[in-house]
Amino acid sequence: MDRRTVMSVIGAAAVMGLARPARARETPDAVLDAVFAEHAPPALAAGIIGRDGLRWSGVRGVRRVGSSDAATLADRWHLGSNTKAMTAAVYGRLVERGLTRWGRPMIDIFPEIAAHPAWEGVTVEQLMSHHAGLRDDDLLPRDLRVAARDDPRPIIEQRLDRVRAALAAEPGGMVGAYAYANINYILAGAAIERITRRSWEAAMKAELFEPLGITTGGFGAPEGDQPWGHQTLAGVMTPLDPDLKPDNPPLMGPAGTVHMSLPDYARFLRLFLTGGDGVLNRSTIEALGTPGAGAGRAYALGWAVEQMEWANGPVLLHEGSNTLWQAIALLDPAGGVGYVALTNESTRGAPAVRALVQRLAGAPGD
Repeated sequence: MDRRTVMSVIGAAAVMGLARPARARETPDAVLDAVFAEHAPPALAAGIIGRDGLRWSGVRGVRRVGSSDAATLADRWHLGSNTKAMTAAVYGRLVERGLTRWGRPMIDIFPEIAAHPAWEGVTVEQLMSHHAGLRDDDLLPRDLRVAARDDPRPIIEQRLDRVRAALAAEPGGMVGAYAYANINYILAGAAIERITRRSWEAAMKAELFEPLGITTGGFGAPEGDQPWGHQTLAGVMTPLDPDLKPDNPPLMGPAGTVHMSLPDYARFLRLFLTGGDGVLNRSTIEALGTPGAGAGRAYALGWAVEQMEWANGPVLLHEGSNTLWQAIALLDPAGGVGYVALTNESTRGAPAVRALVQRLAGAPGD
């Protein structure tokens, strides 16, 4: 893929078929070593999270192919579509503050926009659970994503433009049926912007990063002395300089542009193991983990929901990528444990992070 074109975000949690993990007595470090050796991405990081915080973490590999610069546990990793759960959590914070409410229709948030009758009653939660009937092909085609890279308009105006386009027509799919689409979260991000009167990026920092003590959170490809994302073509991995902005355009931020360190990501994931940890109410955590009503896959607000034999209850999981990085999170809230794996390449990295969380779930956590 030409590095000047925009990369798409992975469109679903690709780890739905995780089997029950083997219960071999492997240590987490041994698991990480084995998976890294088998799949050989440039770098691979992982962690086990409990209600008390990050219990174990490790990292292997280099920040970029062709360099001896080792990846570290303080490094920042692009989370791709795992950003969606963060966007939903910010909306939950706004509900708690009385600035909005659950069940609020989009047309109530944007009353000045003349909306197609089909939008009557379509809520922000339906957007965030992918039950609003929207399709990326209709509202987020490739040519628009490419053009958005050089769009000089303020980011709030760019996202508002997608709201206008969406509300002007009947959704292209069936309202109430699950259909994963990044446009859903762009619209949810625009709703956050309208409610807070600030950009989604600023709201993310104020409503999530700061309350959680996240200091490494940012947007787009990590810059500075950090891992680079890698593009793999014909088996050859090429590191892409962050100065080239190798990521989705800022327009897509609410759907998938957050980056941060593994310890900071663990701070966010811990919310779902502790009932909100004082940052969110338990009722909000329950709402964020409740699948949307309707046909199709069980998908909550930024999380796929699965039943797995080894877990103590429903599992929350999600996988994200901008095709240059790969991230996965797997949480057992009832059991008070979660697993995360991150890498700076997708072709080898995707099977690596999936295998890693599966095997870590069968490894001792101490």
